[in-house]
Amino acid sequence: MIEVSHLTKKYGKLCANDDVSLSVAAGEIGILLGPNGAGKSTLIKSICGLLRFQGTVTIAGFENHSVQAKRLLGYVPEFPALYPMLTVSEHLEFIARAYRLEGWEAYAEELLRRFELDDKRNKLGKELSKGMQQKVSVCCALLPRPAAVILDEPLVGLDPHGIRELKSIIAELRAQGCALLISTHMIESVEENWDVTYIMQKARIARTVRRADLEGGQTLEDAYFEVTEGKGSDGESEAKE
Repeated sequence: MIEVSHLTKKYGKLCANDDVSLSVAAGEIGILLGPNGAGKSTLIKSICGLLRFQGTVTIAGFENHSVQAKRLLGYVPEFPALYPMLTVSEHLEFIARAYRLEGWEAYAEELLRRFELDDKRNKLGKELSKGMQQKVSVCCALLPRPAAVILDEPLVGLDPHGIRELKSIIAELRAQGCALLISTHMIESVEENWDVTYIMQKARIARTVRRADLEGGQTLEDAYFEVTEGKGSDGESEAKE
């Protein structure tokens, strides 16, 4: 569903992503882990078509800049960017009109209720807290019922109810066959529910881990620190020197 092949992104002489390849199938949760500066956010923005790059990215077989791909992809950025003079309800209506959705109102109401925004529907974007803005951003991304969703640090700023609800929705989307790619550095927030994890270090994928690969009680956190702190990981040698 989400296919990235030999993606390289440079800013002048700085290589932010170096020959990165990854894939997340329908019904899978892919995790993108890495320390600050590893290139996660640049990769996410490239996949979503916000940056130019070398290589190829497809969503369900469609080139990521195409209209078909954009209709299939939902994106929750690390920093929500709402329109300051639109209300919560108007943000959802804007998305519905942009995607030419029909019969979207009931699902919009469900999303607002689940994220405890139903009493904030008339609040302007500029009047919302960071956490509320993040919830609106999630609702906007999910309203078109995308076949693939990319989330960049989605739990940062959310309250406990929002975190629980988003985790629940992620599990539901996976069960419905959605492909999800979640970028984070908060390992504990994704440890319980994932299928494949890509550990980034120095602009490259240093190791690919599938849940079945973990043996002897090893955790995702163990695998992560093997790579990032050089504790005998085979993947370390694959990282860019």
